[in-house]
This record gives sequence, structure tokens and C-alpha cells, in this order.
Amino acid sequence: MAPAKNSECTPVQSDGDNSSIVRFNWNAADHTEVYELQVTNLNTGTVQYRNTSSTVETLSLAKGTPFSWVVVSENSETTASVSSDSWLFYNPGSEITHVPFPAELTFPVQGSTAFRDVNNEISLKWVGKDLDNDIESYGIYLSNENPPTTLLKTTDAGVSELIVEVADDAVYFWKVVTTDEEGNVSTSTVSEFKTR
Repeated sequence: MAPAKNSECTPVQSDGDNSSIVRFNWNAADHTEVYELQVTNLNTGTVQYRNTSSTVETLSLAKGTPFSWVVVSENSETTASVSSDSWLFYNPGSEITHVPFPAELTFPVQGSTAFRDVNNEISLKWVGKDLDNDIESYGIYLSNENPPTTLLKTTDAGVSELIVEVADDAVYFWKVVTTDEEGNVSTSTVSEFKTR
């Protein structure tokens, strides 16, 4: 499958000063009539869609930009669809440093219920990636408001878990802001969970 997860892709060709053609390919899925390729510009949130019966597709994408991509398999015999994992990649440009990928919030899972321990605490867990391997810190934000504006703590790059005290039967929103040694910053999506 290409572009590979958490990688810098190799474009097929340049498409002018600001974009290049990127080839996507993936494994065939059983009972699939149409694949929907969804490519999201992580800087702007803009999503490009492309439907195909093939397992290869090309798109013109902005240079020097991080993206995520996912493939949805569809069949006219059912309303259900199956989605692949979302993979992050970087379309290279003339940059000499890369912005970190937005952190992936792994626990609590979006929309889940988190059970407090005897100290009324839960663990927030995330995964960060940067092509330059120069992540400096993570800023963890948590509050009852969306988006969360309260900075709980800034951790070193080697830390990917924070234990926090939470109230019972409450709804929380959290996000992680990643900063690298060059001062590049990325912000994760906001995730929501309930407490018990």
C-alpha cells in the first residue's frame, strides 16, 4: 500500500510549482464494486474524494503538506461500507523541516466511557510522529468545553501518557498540540469521552 504509513511519499511527477501527482495503491477487498479514496489535507481539513473500481488512483496534492488517506469499499448489494485504517503521509516540497503529524489520540477512545480508578484518575494516551524525529514536546489540553482551552501539562517528547483527575459522570474534551525542535506545531483532532 502506498503512500506508506507515517512516511514521505515519492510523487509520480510535479504538477506545477505548488503541487505534485501522488499515486495511491491498496489491496483489493472481496465483494467490492467501488472504492472511494478520501485524502485529507491536514493543514486545511479539505478532503478530496475519488471513486474507482481499480486499486490504483492518482491525485494532485499540495507540495510540502501533511495528508491522511483512507479507502472505503462499497457494494450496491448492501448499504454497509468498510473503511481501511487512516494513514498519514507527507507530500514533499522544498521544505527543509517537516511539521509533525497531528498526534493520534488512542485512549480514551472517541465517544467512549472512561472508568476512574480509586484516586478518581484516568490515563490519557496518544501517539506522535514526525518525519524529522525531532518532536520536542506535547501540550495536553482537557476541559468540559469544546474545544478544550485548558493546558493541563506540557510533556517531553518521550512521554505519551498523562494521568489526570476527573469528576464522576462528566463529559470531557481533549486534544494534544505537538511541537518540534524547529518550532513547527500541529494540533490533533478533539476527542470526547464520558467518565464513570
